[in-house]
Amino acid sequence: MDQPQEPQQAHELTSQVTYNPDNLLDSLIERLNLKNDAALSRALEVAPPVISKIRHRRLPVGASMLIRMHEVSNMDIRELRELMGDRRTKYRLSDAQGKPKPAKT
Repeated sequence: MDQPQEPQQAHELTSQVTYNPDNLLDSLIERLNLKNDAALSRALEVAPPVISKIRHRRLPVGASMLIRMHEVSNMDIRELRELMGDRRTKYRLSDAQGKPKPAKT
């Protein structure tokens, strides 16, 4: 018997009004001269349900997927993010990251 599923929390990216993974996926299909999502999944070396989940907004486009898309298409990460409508300016970095550690005295 199926158990009721808990509602999933909206991912920061998927909750953006401008987020549209269809534009990104369609642009990649066109750029790579592919026929459909199945061909795109083969080009990206991911299972077809991954592309389907991204297209139906059940899975956000993560960093590893963006990197793979970049490697396959030679498109800039920034361009890929713009195609999907990602307008975030910061990426989950804490205030402590990137700062030098205090010198020990």
